Amino acid sequence: MPDTHADAAWAELDRLAREPGAGAIRALFAADPDRAARMTHRAGDILLDLSRSAVSPAVLEALLALAEATGAPGFLAAMARGEAVNATERRAALHMALRAPEGVRMRAGEEDASAAVHGTLAAMRRFTAQVHDGTLRGATGARFTDVLNIGIGGSDLGPAMAARALWTPVAPMRAHYLANVDAHAFEEIRARLDPARTLVLVASKTFTTQETMANAALARAWLAQALGEACAGAHLAALSTNLEATAAFGIAPDRVFGFRDWVGGRFSMWSAIGLSLALALGWEAFARLLAGARMMDEHALTAAPGRNLPLLLALAEVWHVNGLGYPARAVLPYDERLARFPAHLQQLEMESLGKAVRADGTPAPRATGPVVFGEPGTNAQHSFMQLIHQGPRPVPVDFILVARPDHPHAESHRTLLANGLAQAEALLHGKDAAAVAAEMRAAGAAEAEIARLLPHRVFTGDRPSVTILLPRLDPGTLGQLVALYEHKVACLGALWGINPFDQWGVELGKQLAGGTLAALEGRARAKDPATAALVAEIGRLAAQP
Repeated sequence: MPDTHADAAWAELDRLAREPGAGAIRALFAADPDRAARMTHRAGDILLDLSRSAVSPAVLEALLALAEATGAPGFLAAMARGEAVNATERRAALHMALRAPEGVRMRAGEEDASAAVHGTLAAMRRFTAQVHDGTLRGATGARFTDVLNIGIGGSDLGPAMAARALWTPVAPMRAHYLANVDAHAFEEIRARLDPARTLVLVASKTFTTQETMANAALARAWLAQALGEACAGAHLAALSTNLEATAAFGIAPDRVFGFRDWVGGRFSMWSAIGLSLALALGWEAFARLLAGARMMDEHALTAAPGRNLPLLLALAEVWHVNGLGYPARAVLPYDERLARFPAHLQQLEMESLGKAVRADGTPAPRATGPVVFGEPGTNAQHSFMQLIHQGPRPVPVDFILVARPDHPHAESHRTLLANGLAQAEALLHGKDAAAVAAEMRAAGAAEAEIARLLPHRVFTGDRPSVTILLPRLDPGTLGQLVALYEHKVACLGALWGINPFDQWGVELGKQLAGGTLAALEGRARAKDPATAALVAEIGRLAAQP
């Protein structure tokens, strides 16, 4: 049955999008000198500046009406109550329970989710302490210095991102992450590790993920070759719910840490999947990461819509995607430690929001998730920023800045921040023909040369961005930042009427891979003629000396 309130809200946004200058941003600053203050919001340690987005006061009013009509704030509350918001799989999406402190009871249907979470956390904490104090050692008696996490997707991207962001030379252990089934990745990591001092975590809920189990077999064989078959198990632990399979692999039951089906992979770094972080960074750091995320949970659940950071971030995206037709967004963290944050967001957002049907199975009537890509600043300025400044269609940008570095090189950090701030300013203001001509004349260029180059050197400006500012990068602020985007995704699911918690689209390729593997091994013939031709050519090339 049509939702007349939501339809009316979308119709108003469509009307505003058709108005002349709907995407103009400079005019908004001209009309409101206090726009930067009005469009800047804070929660915890995060400052969110939406003033350079293309959201006008009228658009914001319409977007907030859309949020009310689609029940976006209520969707977050339903998540927290443990309702089956993952409609297609008929289960909860209760990653908020993973970071709720003891005393906050959360349920997934009839299950006491909090009890399950804190039981796992207690086991993880004991295991981490035993590794760090030397109670648990390798087969030779050597203490563990390195942890190798073998997983893929949500069992890799979040922890790998956080470990890179937060690790320092004084951390208890070094973390390494192996995801790609390409064995070149294993060989590169293996060359840096001492098997006698390496603890291997195999992260797969079902313990059947093809890429993960292939890499786990390589790692186990490496351990067995170096230490002896009987000793490999002393170097293994699992993040899984399949106790039968982990036992068959040689992993003791007390080294298996599980998580429930209401924990989606891309939302799972707060669960047992985060064990590599606890080991590498220390339990206190992992606890602070959870506490930071919990702070953002509380904000998302209690803040008024007009001051709710995840909702406002989602609403700006709706306007840029659906109102103005911008199909992509760049994420530019001006902090090298966040180099893997864009990759984490690619999975979090594109796997959640890349849907062409609504939660009720009907076709989505409008565009949903945009393409997300990114790179740390200032690297991005020397690669794809050309397209963002002068390409034919604007690409909104999330700039992420950190005020205080963890190094003593103040001048370098000021240069880094100056570049990030200047990029946002340049996207907003651009440079018109008159300014370009005046600049070239001042440099002594001839009028013919000015005329020739003028079209190439004009920047249109009015290109939207948002800026997120952290005071520092530490476990607490990173937890807040990641949870901010998690709740943004949930809000967008409600606004677009799609299920952001399933991922059926990743299954087809997995299903076909089995038959293709059989063709590569000569046990079958590929059904697709193009695949069959390539399989034959691969076989010919592989057989060459």
